[in-house]
Amino acid sequence: MSQQLTSQDILTALSAVQEPELHKDLVTLNMIQNVEIEGDVVRFTIVLTTPACPLRSKIEAEARQAVLSLPGVRSVVIEMQASVPSDGRNRSALATPVKNAIAIASGKGGVGKSTVAVNVAVSLAQSGAKVGLLDADIYGPNIPTMMGVERMPPTTNGKLTPAEAHGVKIMSIGFMVKPGQPLIWRGPMLHSAIRQFLNDVAWGELDYLVIDLPPGTGDAQLSLAQSISLSGGVIVTLPQQVSVEDASRGLFMFKQLNVPILGVIENMSYLELPDGNRMNLFGAGGGEKLAETAGVPYIGAIPIDPAVRVGGDIGVPIVISSPESVTAEALRNVSEKLAAALSVAALQSQEDIVINIVD
Repeated sequence: MSQQLTSQDILTALSAVQEPELHKDLVTLNMIQNVEIEGDVVRFTIVLTTPACPLRSKIEAEARQAVLSLPGVRSVVIEMQASVPSDGRNRSALATPVKNAIAIASGKGGVGKSTVAVNVAVSLAQSGAKVGLLDADIYGPNIPTMMGVERMPPTTNGKLTPAEAHGVKIMSIGFMVKPGQPLIWRGPMLHSAIRQFLNDVAWGELDYLVIDLPPGTGDAQLSLAQSISLSGGVIVTLPQQVSVEDASRGLFMFKQLNVPILGVIENMSYLELPDGNRMNLFGAGGGEKLAETAGVPYIGAIPIDPAVRVGGDIGVPIVISSPESVTAEALRNVSEKLAAALSVAALQSQEDIVINIVD
């Protein structure tokens, strides 16, 4: 068969397999590498645009079937890898290469924004991505507690060294102040702190930098937007109308700052009862309605689970402490959707650059 079948035959077969999120075939997207033919066995590598690809199994299955349909092929061996594309935004001011920077925001406190940020970061790291988590909530830094770390390592070569937990690199003002100590800072000091966390920290190479913003639409959000080109912003809300009204302010803040909006997440969406029914403690449908009104994607709903609170208190996020739970699964789905959205945006940006060069 090796004399009859060629690598081009394999690529031709695989050109019929579409990447569902990117709506192009695997060959056009340069996702097929290392094609080898040994007798009746074909081997190749599929390079995904994110290790957190939500349709990984579907892509692998369709690619396998496409090659098995060729005459004389008995077995197909596929190696799945990932290479996260950069969003193409200029971050030359940063001291480290960050391919994608994601801001998690809300219009008010108490909606579980930090919980979402922590679990998204850990989920992305579990998939194999290189992830950093920046606690930009200067006045209420909860990330160290929620990630189970008390201090960061010593400074190295004049750079702050981020702490690390659950496969995620972490930086927070909480490492630098005593527990319970209030920070009564005006805008310039806050701006300086955020810039230092971006420019003076030895993050290393990151596929994703997840940034937990403070509630509201104040100095921290403005400082961040002025200090780094964000790949996208995410709004977290509760289903109730009051929370949605506040979240809409955060959403339109991103629009005014020219930050691409990845979508809306509805947290504490419902409580799953022992009999299988759901109790809507904070109403229903608010997050989906906000997304529809604003014309942005609705990323998903995350149910209430007491294990979330327990994990946040002891520093073990629910995607680690209760990985089989409905809530952990919902958080993983949110992470995968965000990763997919960033991949689409990054590839569209690369296409725009090519078009501009040609023009």
